[in-house]
Amino acid sequence: MEESKSLMILAVVLIGLSSFSDVLKCQQQVEAILFTMDLRTNILGIFDGAWLKMELADEEVSKPKRIVLSPNLTTCHQSLSDADQPVYCCPPESETLEPIVDFQFPDTSKPIKVRKPAHLVDADYIAKYNKAIDIMKSLPYEDPRNYIRQANMHCLYCTGSYNQQHSNSLLKIHRTWLFFPWHRMVLYFHERILGSLIGDENFALPFWNWDSPDGMFIPDMYLNGSMADTQRESSHLPPQVADINYDYVESGLGTGEQISANVALMYNQMVSGAKKAELFMGCPYKAGENGFCDGPGTIELAPHNPLHAWVGSNSNTEREDLGAFFTAARDPIFYAHHSNVDRLWNVWNELRGNKPLIEDPDWLESTFFFHNEKSQLVRIKVKDVLDTSKLRYTYENVENVWLTARPKPSIPPKIARHVLKMRDSESQFLDNSNQAIASPDIGLQGRRLDTTIRVKLHRPKTHRSKIEKEQEEEILVVYGINISTDMYVKFDVYVNAVDETSIGPESREFAGTFVNMKRGVRIVMQKEDLVVVQRKTIFKVGITELLEDLEADGDRTIFVTLVPRGGTCINTSIDGIRVEYMQ
Repeated sequence: MEESKSLMILAVVLIGLSSFSDVLKCQQQVEAILFTMDLRTNILGIFDGAWLKMELADEEVSKPKRIVLSPNLTTCHQSLSDADQPVYCCPPESETLEPIVDFQFPDTSKPIKVRKPAHLVDADYIAKYNKAIDIMKSLPYEDPRNYIRQANMHCLYCTGSYNQQHSNSLLKIHRTWLFFPWHRMVLYFHERILGSLIGDENFALPFWNWDSPDGMFIPDMYLNGSMADTQRESSHLPPQVADINYDYVESGLGTGEQISANVALMYNQMVSGAKKAELFMGCPYKAGENGFCDGPGTIELAPHNPLHAWVGSNSNTEREDLGAFFTAARDPIFYAHHSNVDRLWNVWNELRGNKPLIEDPDWLESTFFFHNEKSQLVRIKVKDVLDTSKLRYTYENVENVWLTARPKPSIPPKIARHVLKMRDSESQFLDNSNQAIASPDIGLQGRRLDTTIRVKLHRPKTHRSKIEKEQEEEILVVYGINISTDMYVKFDVYVNAVDETSIGPESREFAGTFVNMKRGVRIVMQKEDLVVVQRKTIFKVGITELLEDLEADGDRTIFVTLVPRGGTCINTSIDGIRVEYMQ
């Protein structure tokens, strides 16, 4: 209808212009014709533009608006600890009453801060850091820079105190691709607040260099003054070397053996098991009930989780402080621990040539809120924290000794293959041989993991070329992990292991480890919220390099073993194990 009206108007205009040109002299006719054509073009352009704008507007209306993951600040609510103690981390007043400012990058003229290994800082630095903590602890609780308020940021985002924006689903940042960027944010703001309190804009947090032999002890700076925390496991204080693969049972290894095991684990978690972004970063977690996922990356699983438990006090029900999410950041070593996790994110990016990490806007636009050194509430997005040079900090270069610690098979692969085939003939492995077509998936139908599980898996692809391996990583997937009671759970995964009881990460047969850190809360939902449902977890780890080292790249089948550790899996069941390929 509108188009017809426009054409009628255009016709009238053109007719008028034609009549006008008839009375002009010959030399004017050419100009009139050109004028007519130009005017006709302009008029059509106006109408075409209007129609285009209307079409674009219609498309915009019909196009669904992207909903990004973000906390609903009006929904902060109480939780209960695992021991039925009230946990309330919410600020004294609703943050919705505060004005919100968007994050701005630091001034590029400012020098770049350098975070140093905690075991190498000097006395002046330690005194300065202690002073900053003292001032922070002296601030009133109403001040968001207060030490407990700072610690409660971890409690808020890690225990389900917030619902998501535009949804009644809970918001969580662990066990997903938000793990690394969210913790980078909390470190960034905490560091700037500390520096502001002592008037030192160049103040930088230290990092606990637990992946290096010299740093595999609780640093001395955390044993005295404001850095001390009485809620640590006393038997794990120096000179005890850290067990970064801790399973609630003391390893019994000597210092040298423990260091070797730690270094080997680091190689697996940083290199061979984490060739693809999801394997390292964690699963893609998006807004809404349908966006839920629970699949932590390699470093979050270990050493991150085991070290939380290793430092926390065994005398406390939930291994507080560091051993429980809701109290972890009350221990000053939390920030050094996560600074090293943050550093390793940079290292991993460098190992892959700093290629674009994740381009999904659902990740890049995920939004959180923190108070800055001026007590302003800042809105910040994941995309804001991907380049530490823009955040004006870096890490002191240290040797990553684990880069050259590629494990070797505990038994010559040919001998291991012969032994495993003999055992298979005696039906010691679960398989799907009763199916007409071999499948890379073994269903376990919720089998309890209270004892070791052994399966034989079919591999759909063998003898792949180097290019094919670079394009697709072969991964082992343990799915439907159901932990019926909130507790620390750990099991190790082996491939083609003849004797899994006598080996660990220092042997090539070790594929990876699954660790569930006690959540420390059972959510008390608001009445209008969704009912909490039991969620199952998934574990993924890359095995392409492992299979090459075990000379199993051409084998049609592999033998996979799940080994529960420390008696922690009595309330854990598994739905199945399969082989997949990840681009």
